[in-house]
Amino acid sequence: MTVTITKDRVAEMLRSVRGLTRNEVLIGVPDSNAERAVDPENPTPLLNAAIGYLMETGAPERNLPARPFLVPGVTEAAPALVERLKKAGNAAILSPGGKQIVDQAMHAVGLLGQNAVRGKITEGPFVPLAEMTLAMRRARGRTGTKPLIDTGQLRNSVTYVVRPKGKK
Repeated sequence: MTVTITKDRVAEMLRSVRGLTRNEVLIGVPDSNAERAVDPENPTPLLNAAIGYLMETGAPERNLPARPFLVPGVTEAAPALVERLKKAGNAAILSPGGKQIVDQAMHAVGLLGQNAVRGKITEGPFVPLAEMTLAMRRARGRTGTKPLIDTGQLRNSVTYVVRPKGKK
């Protein structure tokens, strides 16, 4: 049996696979998206990243229970994210243009994760808000009772980035 190579795609295939292993998708509230709209009553508000951290981990000294949304949101989406990356890996090996396929997959995974976290913020379940928090909301003209959703700024700030691993 003889083998005839009509086109050598090994180098292209290796570049595509390296793209899957050298880059990472980060989901959360990056520094570049941490600003909040200015509230005239509070001209120096916490940034979205700090608010997200406090909501995720809680702050017992402030009587603030943990309402994790980031880790659970990504964890619940993990099977779909892994499946998408598997398909990209196979496509990178088998198809011409593997690098583009890998790039598209990384962004697709980012969007899936971003939407899963935003969905978690919307749907919960979370520890209910304290009556004092609800009273403060009503005093500001807000009627919503869902934890983590007052202005919607935290939820809208959740995004993703694709970057080389280890880059800060």
